[in-house]
This record gives sequence, C-alpha cells and structure tokens, in this order.
Amino acid sequence: MKRLLTGNEAIARGLYEAGGRFASAYPGTPSTEILENLPQYKEAVYSEWAPNEKVAAEAAYGASMAGARSLAAMKHVGLNVAADPLFTAAYNGVGAGFIIVSADDPGMHSSQNEQDNRHYAKAAKIPMLEPADSAECKDFVAEAFRISETFDTPVLLRVTTRISHSKSLVEPGERVEVPLRRYEPNIVKYVSTPANAMRHHPEVERRLIDMEIYSNNSPLNFEEMNGTDIGIVCASVCRQYAKDVFADGASYFHVGMSWPLPIERIRAFAGKVKTLYVIEELDPLMEDALKAAGIDCVGKAKTPLVGELNPQILAEVLLGERAVTKEVDAEAAARPPVLCAGCPHRGFFYTLAKGNKNKNYVIAGDIGCYTLGSAPPLSSIESCICMGGGFTVAAGMAQVFAREGDDRVVFGVMGDSTFMHSGITGAAEIIYNGAKVIPCVLDNSITAMTGHQDNPSTGRTLMGGEAPVISIEGTLRALGYEKVLTADPQDLAAMQEAVDEAVAAIKGGTPVAIVTKRPCVLIKGLKLEKGLCVVDTDECKYCKLCSKAGCPAVVMREKEKAAWIDSTLCTGCTVCMQVCPFGAISAVSGSVEVAK
Repeated sequence: MKRLLTGNEAIARGLYEAGGRFASAYPGTPSTEILENLPQYKEAVYSEWAPNEKVAAEAAYGASMAGARSLAAMKHVGLNVAADPLFTAAYNGVGAGFIIVSADDPGMHSSQNEQDNRHYAKAAKIPMLEPADSAECKDFVAEAFRISETFDTPVLLRVTTRISHSKSLVEPGERVEVPLRRYEPNIVKYVSTPANAMRHHPEVERRLIDMEIYSNNSPLNFEEMNGTDIGIVCASVCRQYAKDVFADGASYFHVGMSWPLPIERIRAFAGKVKTLYVIEELDPLMEDALKAAGIDCVGKAKTPLVGELNPQILAEVLLGERAVTKEVDAEAAARPPVLCAGCPHRGFFYTLAKGNKNKNYVIAGDIGCYTLGSAPPLSSIESCICMGGGFTVAAGMAQVFAREGDDRVVFGVMGDSTFMHSGITGAAEIIYNGAKVIPCVLDNSITAMTGHQDNPSTGRTLMGGEAPVISIEGTLRALGYEKVLTADPQDLAAMQEAVDEAVAAIKGGTPVAIVTKRPCVLIKGLKLEKGLCVVDTDECKYCKLCSKAGCPAVVMREKEKAAWIDSTLCTGCTVCMQVCPFGAISAVSGSVEVAK
C-alpha cells in the first residue's frame, strides 16, 4: 500500500530497504528528519547523532570499510565541515556502499548561505544523484549503493528543502538483506599517504570517464517527448516546477544522475527540439557543462541566480505570463524572530546588554537559537559566521584589541551542542594562544534549533539508549580554564555576579569561562514550578523596562498605560519580574507543563 512520505522519511525508508546497516548525522535543517526516522528500524540499522558532520562522515566511512552499507546525512553547510573525509574517500574508494546526503537550502529558509553543493560532486569527482520526489528519494538510495559498490566510490545524494520536506506517494517494499562484506586489511587502499594517493588519482580520472558512460546509459536519466518546439533539461524539484508550467507543451530531459552529466544523451535530446532551456536553482552547473560541450541552451540568461525557483517565477521569465494578483488594503503585522517566551538564553543576553551601555563588551556569537540574541531589544551578539566560530572569531578579535591597547572585553558565545560540534577546539585556541576571551556555553540540555535532538552532553542517544554525559564544565577545566563559573541565566542577580566575576578574572589575567545551565523551555514533559507572571496595573509605571528583555509574552498596552503579560505565552521564567524596578510584576503560584 502506498504511503505519503516526505523526502527525508523516504530516504530513511530507502536505507532500510536497501540493506543499509549504519547511519550517522549531525542535525541540520533540512536534513534532520532522515536520521530521526531511522530508530524505527533499529533492529536492522544502527543510527546515531554524531558530534559534527565530519565525524558523521568519517564514522559512516569507517562502517563502509568494515563492510556495511552506510550513510551520512547533513545540511549543505555541514558538507563544508565534512569536506576533508569526502575528498579523501573519493581517492581511496569504499568497502560497502557509502552515501553522503547533502540537503541544500535554496532560499536560505534556515541557513546562512545558499551554496550549491552540486559543485562538491564535480570537485571531488564523485557521482551525484538528485531525486525529484519522495518515491525517487527511496529508490535512489538503493541505486546509490549499487553505483558506490560498482565504481568503488562515495556517492553524493543531493536533495533540497522542497524535496526533503514535501510529501508524495511512496510504495514501501521489503528490506533486501545485503551480506556484510568481509573486512580485509588494505593499506594501499585506505592509508592516504602521498605515495598511495598518487596511485589513486589516475584511477579516479578513469572512473570518472566510466561513470559518464554509465550516466549516458542510466535509466535515472530519461526523455519525455511531447513535441519539438521547446525542450527542458531539469533535475530535482525543478522537474516539478517545469511540469507545472509547461505540462505537455514541452519535452523534457529528466536528470536523475546529475554528475557526471549524461552529455551525449542530452546532446541527442537537444537535436530534437528548437529551443533548449536548462532549468536549475542557484548556479548554472548543468548549463555551463552543456555549453562547454557545444550544446546551445538558455538558462541563467532567463532564470534567476539567487533564491528558490517556483512555477510562478518560471511562467513569468520563460513565458511572459505574470501572475494575477489583487491589492489588499491591509498591512501585515510585523513578526520578527524572537527567543521563545521563557527561553533560558534571554537572561544571559539581557545581563550582557544591560552591562554594555558603554559599548565595552564585544560578543561573538554562533549558530543556534541564541543567534537571536542579536535581535532588538537585546541586540547583544555582533557576529555569527559558522558552527564553532563563536569562540574562534572572538579569539581573533581579542588578539587585535590587545595589541592595539583596546580594553574592550570579548565574549564568545555558543550552545551545548555547538560546543560539542566544534567549540572545544576554539576553547583550546583561546587557552593555547592566550586570547583574552570569556567563552560562554549556553547549556539548555538539548540541540534546540533543529527540533530537540540529543548530543554528547545530554546523556541520551538517537536510538533511545542512555549514554555517558560529557561534562562541559569538566572539559573546560581540562583545557586549562582556572575559573569555570556556572549560573542559572533566569536568576538575573546570579547571572550578573557571574559576568562581573568573569570580567574581573579576565582583566586580571585568569583564564575564565561561563556555563549557563537551564533546560530549553520546550523540552518534552518539562514542568516549570514558578507559575505564571501577572502585572499589577495599579503599580505599573509604564516605564517599559520589562520590554527590554524581549519576551513575546510581555505586551505594552498604550490605552491602559500599563504592561500586560499574555498568559497563553508566559512560562513563569520571572525575568520580567526581576527587571521591574517597581514590584509591579508577580508570579502566580502553580506549575505549568509547557511541552507534552
């Protein structure tokens, strides 16, 4: 019986059905749900959250060496982190089939860039498959394993946000048990010394030629002829957009194996049509390859280089058909992103913002919910580059300030999961090179931004087992931080005391770090004992200081000249109560279960 599955769910199902045995990932939208859907198959497939994407790729590659079909999954920027093992594995080859899933994010719905990871397949000289719906997501996993084992290479399976999260019909099949390949030591194959790598490079080039021949004969690439006026070359979700716009009014060359491109079959297809369009999101990878092969086509001269495509855009730029719109005399309410009501990070950022009136603090941030500490009214974080950059960017800034006699205090900020991902080396950088930085780990007991996944500091595994808790404080002490201060960020007095002590320590030359500890307010089943906060309007002076904490539950009512707290949002964190200088806010006794 067919089922309606997202692309991510279908990839997980495909791994199970294709005899996969091992999967590792670091959560990152839009790839997260691939691994979240694997524990249901835990009798057949081992799955895990890795500390970061490089570790995930290396662990999955190790499983491949040991003879198990394996997969590593990550969002597009995660492949930057995993690029080192990817390129080396491309030279070495595999044991059993080895797939890396790259979930790209055109439109940057949840990312800091919209890089086109198709370039990785070209640069690493490995094959790449691009499914166009959930059924292909499932089926392409099995084909990717076959290609990997046939050509002794990793395979890149590229999806995008729309493919990962859209649903379409999938017909589940039975698992095919693929015997574990016997592990045999092979030093020449797997030990990446220069001498061995020199042997491998010519093999990689020959393999690339063989894979192009395979691509030209693969059923993953196919024609759909509906006429000779317009031909369209497309892959991934662009196939769906093109079909929506042109329907049977165009012929199509559907590209499922997009690297190496099936150039000769596309050349033959181009010879059958008068005008050939190449429809692809972001970079003109296919267009450039076709033009380099002497195939006349139209691509980015018509379609945009940035952002997602959609049927409306294609209809306008290719057919000149503008969508019919209607003007509405209404202004949408502004809904800027904010930290959740009750978010434990709020007290930390409020404390830094309050203490930074003379602009003497510099706060380098990182990737996570806490990046919203950059938004008004907290406006604390001043940089956010990549995972782990909170500490290392801060270190570079601090060294410059120190050499120039600038006495500003530099904080580096990241969460518990990010610390495990790539923060430990940054913490070592600060100690090793003597950077005057206060590293701050905001420990909310979960990987919150991507939907509450566990990490090495939570004590739980993806498959539901208990795990040793790696102590963040202990790790910092082991690295050489003489003072490791812990504070509940929702206790503003304690938070201020920790910040003051840390600033005094760093100015005195003592390596110091801060760890804030308070669970994410949305953790399933978490009970908050403080109760809800309410405003006594007779005592409220309408000074608006409570709004400086940036809690979405706190509302300023102009008519009443008083603050008001929305009880449907309030979690009783009491930060607003502590901020109020007039005692106008109090907590109603009782407890609230904020997540079920």
